[in-house]
Amino acid sequence: MQFDPAIAAQQALHRAEESGELGAFQQEIIDAEESFSADEGEEASKAYDRLQELWEQLLDASYFQEFLIYITWQQVTAETHPHHFRTGAKLCDHFVSRFGTQLKDSVRLTQVLDIQESFRGGLGEQDHTLSEYDEDAFQGGD
Repeated sequence: MQFDPAIAAQQALHRAEESGELGAFQQEIIDAEESFSADEGEEASKAYDRLQELWEQLLDASYFQEFLIYITWQQVTAETHPHHFRTGAKLCDHFVSRFGTQLKDSVRLTQVLDIQESFRGGLGEQDHTLSEYDEDAFQGGD
């Protein structure tokens, strides 16, 4: 990855706040993020879990979805557990399928695809999306 997921998470959350996409959940999300960022252990885990619960309430909130992907990577680095890798891969899959077309060739999509590859790598899976270069490599050759 060529970016810092913690910084990207803060930027995505800030954009989510500015855009108004958090709606009635905005203060709860801000409070949970503060607990997640400031604490360690059980309090941070509870805040993380609450943020993940809000995922289904805000499926169309692209910046919030992006934020969740990045904080899930933070969870992976804090506690390397297959559950976090699976959660991250699921979030990335949703983000790419829901927002990928409209974000084509954007930094946001590139970062999500990079982190998706890392989640899949942690699960021992190959990336399901081949770059144009890789597709060409399979078609030709010596």
